[in-house]
Order: sequence, then structure tokens, then C-alpha cells
Amino acid sequence: MNKINNNSSYILLFINICVIILVSSNLRSPLTAVGPVLHQLEAALNLTHFQSSLLISIPLFMFATCSVLVSTFSNKLSINNLLLYALIFLNIGLFLRVIGPRWSLFIGSIFIGLGICIGNVIVPGYIKNNFSSQIGIMTGVFAISMNIIAALASGYSVKIGEWTGLNWQGSLGIWIVFSLLALIFVCIDLFFNKINIKEKPIIEKDDFNIFKSAQAWYISIFMGLQSLVYYCMISWLPIILVDYGMMVKDTGWVLFVIQMAMLPVTFISPIIANRMSNQKSIITFVCVLLLISISLLTWTKLSYIFFAAILLGLSNGMSFSLSILFFSLKTKKSINAIKISGMAQSIGYLIAAIGPPLFGVLHFEGDSWNTSFYFIFIVILLMFYFGRKAAANSYIDSKNVI
Repeated sequence: MNKINNNSSYILLFINICVIILVSSNLRSPLTAVGPVLHQLEAALNLTHFQSSLLISIPLFMFATCSVLVSTFSNKLSINNLLLYALIFLNIGLFLRVIGPRWSLFIGSIFIGLGICIGNVIVPGYIKNNFSSQIGIMTGVFAISMNIIAALASGYSVKIGEWTGLNWQGSLGIWIVFSLLALIFVCIDLFFNKINIKEKPIIEKDDFNIFKSAQAWYISIFMGLQSLVYYCMISWLPIILVDYGMMVKDTGWVLFVIQMAMLPVTFISPIIANRMSNQKSIITFVCVLLLISISLLTWTKLSYIFFAAILLGLSNGMSFSLSILFFSLKTKKSINAIKISGMAQSIGYLIAAIGPPLFGVLHFEGDSWNTSFYFIFIVILLMFYFGRKAAANSYIDSKNVI
């Protein structure tokens, strides 16, 4: 009997890890695949630069408007069921985005945003629920899985379109396969839990209003600012590089380098940060790397582009994994981890969604990319301030209220 129970535990552990890896693999790749084929999209569907930037901003606005609602529903539905709905919405969105007409492109982006939004909010709670003693390691697994597939999406986006013979539709449609695979494993997880009567809904209650926590606001704003920098870069960097003189086919590889540079730090930094009393020194290091990277992009253009890309990847990888780690590290209960996840991603992505359109507008108003990069410099300084506040050695609870 003990052997059977042990086997069941190992199977469940394997399934849980697969769910984290596969779901997280779908939380960035549908967006990072867009940048390298924006020129194709604009030509095929007669889109303006502003309209094409909405393909990134629409999902971000969905993150902003729906994240708090998702955390509210977590009191009524199990984590597994919410992940199931996330992947259903994501699959619908991925299909609609590539079927052809302009209207389906934008409606598909709405569904993609909703699916990713639910996944973004729920996965930290899933980790805390199933791996309460390995939060740092599993947050690293979550982040590295997300970024390695995002890297492949960036680097191979144009090539996939060529290999399939479907151009941008092949580049963006291929990610339906990954989404379906994640959906299958979430269904297996649901089925396994039901037959073993081990379904883990969020049943704990906590009436604490997360919006009254000063530290929750610091985490949320830091989350938004670091996301703003990331999404500005994946949206506009391919176009910036073409303006600087790079071949269109090579721009995806710069994004690939950024994503690959993120991989080691997204895994290692949560483990290290989890062992520190506070994470202020990491925040300082992140902001310094980011300042150097943006300075190189602004003033040296293509001369040190891959070095700048590596620094950008390292800094973004650390800042993102810290943001996610804060959800679990700065709370004592799974329900509060989901609450801060919902709040931070709602407020954070509202901030981030403003980034790509504003970055583009500043370029056209100033007739130079420098004006847009000056905006990023200001954002990095704000990241430094709010990041160090977020990293304070305290929990988000009623003792730390506004």
C-alpha cells in the first residue's frame, strides 16, 4: 500500500512539474513571436505602426483589467480549473489571430491576453500550493520555462514562417501546438486529482484588503515598470534595429540573445533571493545593468548590439523573476499570494500597456529613437526606487498598511 501511495505521489509530482513548465511556456511566446514579423503583418493587413503595436498592448491591457478579477474567482474555483479556462481562452485566441482578417487579429489578441492573464495570476498560487518548501526553485523553473520558449519564439519566428510556407500566419500559428500540449497536461492533472480525491481548491480565507498594503503597491509598481521596459523592447527593438541598418531577418536573433541571456538568471536569482533577508542589492544590480544596456542602444546603436542585448536580458530576467518571487516570498498564505499576483499584474500591466504606444509616439514626435530611450531612462530610475521598497524584509499583511 505504501509503495502504491509513493508511486502516486511521484506521478502527481511529475504532473505538477509538467503543468508548471508547459503553462509557463505559453505565457510569453505568443507575444515575443510577434515582433520579428511585424513588418510582414503591416504589409499583409495594411496596418500602421500604431495598430501593429496594439498586438502587444491589447494583451497587456487584458492583464491590467482582468488580473484582479481572476484573483477574486480564485476563492470560488480551483486553481486547476482556472488553468483549464486559461488554456481554452489562449487556444481560441491563437486560432483567431491567424485565420486572416484584421478583425480576427485583434479579437484573437484579446483572447490571448485573457488566457495569459489567468495563467500569470494563478501559477504563483499553484507553486505555493504544490511546492511550499521549494518556492525559490520552482519559481526559477517557472521563469526559465517561460523565457526559453519565448527565446525560441523570437529567434525562430521568421524562420518558422518560411519553413511552413505560411509567412506570419505560420510564425504565430505554431504556438497553438504548445498551448494544446499544456491543455492536455492540465486535464490530466484535474483527472488525477479527482480519482485520488486530492483536488486542491483555494479554500483558505483572508479578508485582508491587499490594496491597503504599502508594500503591495511597491511590488505592483515595480512589476509594471520592469514589464514596461521589456514590452517596449520586444515591440520596437526589431524596427529600431532596421532603422539603425540591420537586415530584417537578423532582428529576431537579437531578441533571441535577449531571451537566452535571461535563462540562467531567471532560474538562479529566485533561489539566491529566497535566501536573503532582503533583495535590495539585487535591485540595484538590475538597474545598473539596465542603464548600461539602454545607454549602448541609445548612443552606440549597432556597434555593441549583442553585448547590449545580453545586459538587457540579464537585467530583465532578474527583475521579472524577482517580481514573481515577491508574490510568494512576501506572503504567508496561498490566497494572499494570488491576491498580490492579481493586484500586481493588474496595476503592473496597466503601466506596461502604456509603454509600447508611448515609446512609438515619442519617437515620431522627436523624430529620433533617442527621445524614446530617454523615457526608458526615467522608468529605470523609478524601478530603482520602487524595487528597493518592494524588497524590504516584511510580509504583505495588516501591519503594513497605507
